Amino acid sequence: MKIDELYEKTVPAEVDPLDNVTETATSGLAILAERVEQLMHYCEQLLRENQTLYEQKAELRAECDELREKNEQSRSRIEAMIVRLKSLEQAL
Repeated sequence: MKIDELYEKTVPAEVDPLDNVTETATSGLAILAERVEQLMHYCEQLLRENQTLYEQKAELRAECDELREKNEQSRSRIEAMIVRLKSLEQAL
């Protein structure tokens, strides 16, 4: 191996070995910042969905309560009709 070949394979003296580390750290920070940004958007989306679900839950509970009330009213009317029918039956 010639001495010229040896020098070709080594890192030139002008290149700072920390430059590569700095570039790697910078790109790593950029990737991390992008991921944090994505997580923030995802959290915001989940918060909106959660709020929507709470609103839907409240609406469904109100609808359920209303249906229970109507069911109870219908039951009362049917029981009243049965009582009247029985009293008519006994009158005959």
